[in-house]
Amino acid sequence: MPHTLDADAVRTWCGLALDALGRARAEIDAINVYPVADGDTGTNLYLTVESAARAVDAAFDGHAASAAASRPTLADVVRAMAHGALIGARGNSGTILAQLLRGMADVLADGSAQGDPGTDEADGLRLALRRAADLACLAVAHPVEGTVLTVAVAAAEGAAECATGDAATVARAAYESARTALQATPGQLDVLARAGVVDAGGYGLVTVLGGLAEALSGEAPAAVGPVRSRGDGPTRDALAPTGTPGQDPVGCPADDAADGGPAFEVIYLLEAGDMAVAALRERLDALGDSLVIVGGDGLWNVHVHVDDAGAAVEAGIQAGRPYRIRITHFDGAAARKAGADGPERPGPAVVLPDRPGVKGPTGGRGTERTGRAVVAVVPGDGLAALCAEAGATAVATRPGEPPGSGELVDAVRRAGAREVVLLPNDTELRHPAAAAAAQARAEGVRVAVIPTRSAVQGIAALAVHEPARSFDEDAVAMTSAAGATRYAELAVAERQSWTMAGVCQAGDVLGMIDGDVAVIGSELAATAETVLDRMLASGGEMVTLVLGAGLPDEVAERLERHVREGHFAVDTVVYHGGQPTAPLIIGIE
Repeated sequence: MPHTLDADAVRTWCGLALDALGRARAEIDAINVYPVADGDTGTNLYLTVESAARAVDAAFDGHAASAAASRPTLADVVRAMAHGALIGARGNSGTILAQLLRGMADVLADGSAQGDPGTDEADGLRLALRRAADLACLAVAHPVEGTVLTVAVAAAEGAAECATGDAATVARAAYESARTALQATPGQLDVLARAGVVDAGGYGLVTVLGGLAEALSGEAPAAVGPVRSRGDGPTRDALAPTGTPGQDPVGCPADDAADGGPAFEVIYLLEAGDMAVAALRERLDALGDSLVIVGGDGLWNVHVHVDDAGAAVEAGIQAGRPYRIRITHFDGAAARKAGADGPERPGPAVVLPDRPGVKGPTGGRGTERTGRAVVAVVPGDGLAALCAEAGATAVATRPGEPPGSGELVDAVRRAGAREVVLLPNDTELRHPAAAAAAQARAEGVRVAVIPTRSAVQGIAALAVHEPARSFDEDAVAMTSAAGATRYAELAVAERQSWTMAGVCQAGDVLGMIDGDVAVIGSELAATAETVLDRMLASGGEMVTLVLGAGLPDEVAERLERHVREGHFAVDTVVYHGGQPTAPLIIGIE
């Protein structure tokens, strides 16, 4: 049944769009090849809409809690939606979506913006979609055909061509036009044609518009349609998410869309005037590409891809007051994103302090630093607690959302130490860790990065940490302990795939030793026993078992008994790591 375009409809729209993006997120991530094949467009759009939906809920809650116990107006809700999207925008497509929602809010929140005060809901929606497309195109420094902008323009044109009917009819027409435009994007952008996919950002926008059409009509719209044009079988990694590198999201080189492109994505919120933002736009355009600046009324969201992340942040400082700074290194991003189960919390949490030059609660810039500290990246709450008990500053990762250099720098600052040992505990974090160390050194902190490739190597390094030693001696001892620790992980195959140990089938248990699949089994405990036997065949004095979330203690007891009975004088220690990815991590010292 058709619904009036009011505050309740907008709230319903946000919920439907969020649910739809949650279902489509993995597929959108998997076809993300432009402007950078970093496999995160679906996640970024989800998080952007999630922020918008939370702001809308807050608007309803605020009115309900007021003395008058009133309900918010359409203007209240669309402004909240646009503001929430602006402050929570992630990535290139999320930033553009925030501007699209702002454009719609400009019209829907202001009756005078609709022209004739008597304009009905359908006309208002037509004008809102046109304003959204116009603002988004103006926000992008160098618009490209075959992207989310093309889909947005098509939606506005489809709405304008729908001369009769109510707001639900207009919304459905906009959705259908956007869906048709999406299917044409491979013919407009070569990188999409080579990968055999439609534009990921456009797919996300069609999904959001589908939520609007359903909110107003009460009926789910037709499916988006095919998003891939080739039928060469599975194109994503066969492994469940374990941090093990696999092929990129669409089976082509991760840098195929942007070979030789900028190394960093920089995003921040900026408080600045219009004139300052105009100058900032020119400066950032000269520094990199994929420049999008959205917002207004003194608050902006800045997105750019650059090689010199520091220069991009400095430009923001000169323009106004940047905060919520996020810096992401593109290297290996596609492999890290592939296989994520779904967003549970906002990520990737590559966040610098709210105000440059202003110290945080502890250890911020300008704080007198003393002593030595350890910062460790860990994949589970149990390991985070273990590190905290040992006096280390833990950086807990999320499934498919590894920390970037910004979050690591923030952790180093929070440690408040003059000397810091950084344990990345993941081969994929070597570049972010190096970038974080360089930034911290520029701020006067002495940093040593220990090349730990697994959490068990980090545990071994932390066990020999001794602040009373000289910094160099401590770093050498920790490096030696980590290097003397072999590591393994157990994972479950999601689909058939070739591995170093042969062909695995969906549901097989994979035993990966030092990053390579070495054992394929059908049952976790038995496969773990085989892995342990292979690793201990070359010697070992200590076995460390880190249990993942939900793994029963009986498995650990069985493995302890297996080691005790088959390998004389080898001790076993068990930790409840709580990691949601690998069911079991093994270390051999």
